[in-house]
Amino acid sequence: MYTHQQQATLTSAHVTGPLPGPRSAELLARQERTESNARTYPRHLPIAIAEGSGAFVRDVDDNVFLDFLAGAGVLTLGHSHPELVEVVAGQVRNLSHGLDFPTPAKDAFVRAQLSMLPPGLAERMKVHFCGPTGANAVDAAIKLCKTATGRGDVICFQGAFHGSSAVGMALTGLVEQKRPVANGIPGVHFFPYSYCAQCPVGLNPETCATNCVQFLEHSLKDPLGGIPLPAAVIMEMVQGEGGVVPATIEFAQTVRRVTRELDIPLIIDEIQTGCGRTGTWFAFEQFGIEPDVIVASKALSGIGLPVALIIYNKDLDRWLPGAHTGTFRGNQLAFAAGAAAVEIIRRDDVLGNVRSRGAQIARLLAPLASNPWVREVRGRGLMWGIELADPDTGRPAGRLARAVQRNALERGLILECGGRDDCVVRLLPPLNITVEIVDAACELLLAAIAEQSAMAERRTTTDAVR
Repeated sequence: MYTHQQQATLTSAHVTGPLPGPRSAELLARQERTESNARTYPRHLPIAIAEGSGAFVRDVDDNVFLDFLAGAGVLTLGHSHPELVEVVAGQVRNLSHGLDFPTPAKDAFVRAQLSMLPPGLAERMKVHFCGPTGANAVDAAIKLCKTATGRGDVICFQGAFHGSSAVGMALTGLVEQKRPVANGIPGVHFFPYSYCAQCPVGLNPETCATNCVQFLEHSLKDPLGGIPLPAAVIMEMVQGEGGVVPATIEFAQTVRRVTRELDIPLIIDEIQTGCGRTGTWFAFEQFGIEPDVIVASKALSGIGLPVALIIYNKDLDRWLPGAHTGTFRGNQLAFAAGAAAVEIIRRDDVLGNVRSRGAQIARLLAPLASNPWVREVRGRGLMWGIELADPDTGRPAGRLARAVQRNALERGLILECGGRDDCVVRLLPPLNITVEIVDAACELLLAAIAEQSAMAERRTTTDAVR
């Protein structure tokens, strides 16, 4: 067990030997024998984690890493934030589980969440607590809209990720995940998303408007379009697992206009973008739209405790008692931590820090524009992606992205990959990250990209000579 004194030493990254180290290798081998083949992160990040503090984690071999994954975005204020730890410790002595009974902790949490909505929106919204995962909240949102409208079809977008439950997977663009599971949820229709780096309708993004959203509008309004009026349209403002792809303003506003004209509830999935990740509490605020349903989970507690909810227009509140339940929707520890996290975020101007550190990352990564293997660097706030592609063929360079991820890990930086063929190197640091830590992380990342892209170039040249 590590002490607080030892935790305080987690202030810089250092890796002392090959990865995994001997103790990590032992735990990874045991995990392989005893855990599901569906496990993911340790396959590309082969470490066993002993502790975390702020933006750092230490593995069982005493290697220290800068954590720019942050629990896939759940650790708003980093690992083991001392104020949140104190709040959770106090709450667990009082009440840890309360089903859906009203409690002081839940009441404070609800009021905190509604207070973060844009002016005027909170008065029109209600909150429903779901099971503890974002996927369960997506299920609830779809169920709500189907119940309220009496319709059955759902519109979603290529590149989307909405979870691994049956409904979430049906709404997700990742074909590899869906292929082994036959007979998915019916009535789901996929449309192009404004992924202008690789235009989904094959046009030149430099010379055209966002035509993909016109395809959606024409299809929904065409009496021969083949799609019944849907129960909902569900959309991410920034596709996270899809490769950190922000919607264009025109795309988002047109989707909102069309759904209003046709009386279709618009669900905005803020599971990864919510709670300040993009620089506003919810990402939709930056697009000049208001949704009918907001789905949130991941970072709601600020410290990684599970909680998920939907915030929705009162006009949709037509379902009956028990229509969507979940035993763990009464997580008092998450409620107490989440309410405290909102106070800290306001007090410390964490959203201002997100915007400033996002601008810092954009500036530090600007030199990548001259790297021929980098197709695009994109992001909002503290949600960034570097898309890698073969400069000769234009194909996604997933192998290179994974090599960059491994190289960065060996230098002391934890990153994730996503997008088509995992060709996007992703950054999801804590939102209270400092100037100095961002400088250090970007230096490590740039070194990893430079080394691995040079190796890829040499391989390409050698193959061409052969």
